[in-house]
Parts: sequence; C-alpha cells; structure tokens
Amino acid sequence: MISDTSYNLILKNCNFTAERFSEGCESAIYNAAADFGDIDQYSIYTPKCVRTKEMHKTVISRQVLAEYDPCTESYAEIYYNRPEVQRAMHANRTAIPYKWTACSDYVFNNWNWRVSDNSMLPLYKELMEAGLRIWVFSGDTDSIIPVTATRFSLSKLNLPVKTRWYPWYSGNQVGGRTEVYEGLTFVTVRGAGHEVPLFRPQSALIILRSFLAGKELPRSY
Repeated sequence: MISDTSYNLILKNCNFTAERFSEGCESAIYNAAADFGDIDQYSIYTPKCVRTKEMHKTVISRQVLAEYDPCTESYAEIYYNRPEVQRAMHANRTAIPYKWTACSDYVFNNWNWRVSDNSMLPLYKELMEAGLRIWVFSGDTDSIIPVTATRFSLSKLNLPVKTRWYPWYSGNQVGGRTEVYEGLTFVTVRGAGHEVPLFRPQSALIILRSFLAGKELPRSY
C-alpha cells in the first residue's frame, strides 16, 4: 500500500531500536501513512465506517448481521458508554473522566514504556520452556499487526519446524495457512482483519477447537 520511495526512506532514516525517532524518520513515516489513504487499517479490504448522527438511534434496534459491519466498533462505543448499561454491568464505578473506547488513547498516552518489554519473544520462550502450547494467529488483511511482520518476528526464535507450511480448511474453503514449530503453531486466517472472530467467526471457532483438542488444523473438508 506504500510506494517503494516511502519504503526506502523509512529504511534509510529510521532506527526502530532508538528511544526517539529522528525528524527524518518522523517525516518518512508520515509520508508512508499518507500513501494508505483513508482506509480501515485493521481490515484493508472492507469499507471504512462512516459515522452519522443516526448511529445513536440505530444501535437501539440493530440486529445481528450475517456479514461484517464496519461500524460495529462505533455501535459498541455508543452502547457501552450509556449510563444504564454501565450500571447494569457494574462498570465505571469510579466515574473515570473519559469515555470507554475499544482502544484507549488515554491508556496509550499514559503507558510507561520504559518498564515494558520491547518484544514478546522472550515471554514466548519462557512459556514454551514451561511446557505451555502457544498458537499465534493473524488475519491476513490486517495492516496494524500484519502477517508479514509476525512471520518476521517468529523467525527470530529459530524454532525447528515440525509440520511445514500448508493450507488449512474452514468448511469447504481454505481458511488460511499454518506452520507448526516445536512449542508454537503459527496460523494465518484468510480474509480476516485485526479481530479474527469478528471477520471470520467460523474459522476462529475451528482454530479454538483445534487448539483445545491439541490437534493440527484440518487439511481438507
């Protein structure tokens, strides 16, 4: 979604291990972001939600849809910020001074990054050494945590491959691809964005059932 020029400028100007980005890096990232256009970066091939004044009325009578609704998150934010809903859920008992959101800018902006791990990989190693099974799944239309970046990160673990890359099935269609390593299984979900169960509920259920049963994903339908 970004041009070769933008990509090469990021490689030239950015050091992602530095505590702060340089001015050149900030500029390169800004220009690359502009290449995306006004899309939903959590699901790059679905329409973007267009907020309207009618949403507050719609959320009252809205029924469960068979297909993905790009405004699902907006409906949820309206619903969960209603005082009567929060009372029924025993939520916001401390009367926080900001609205509930699916992703909180308040939490993000006030997070203490200095005491946080820069990577999940050491934690993965610790959990695998303790004998826990780990499945990492990723929707292949998500640009926020894309499949390519996840594969790049997992490759740094240098895990032996138990079962090589193969397509797995959801119903009579390819549900995605998977590769099984010693201690970790990686799964892609075809056509899913950031929140896999929201976009591909049947595929998400197959992944969950396979994980709980300790079985590899189905190779056929």
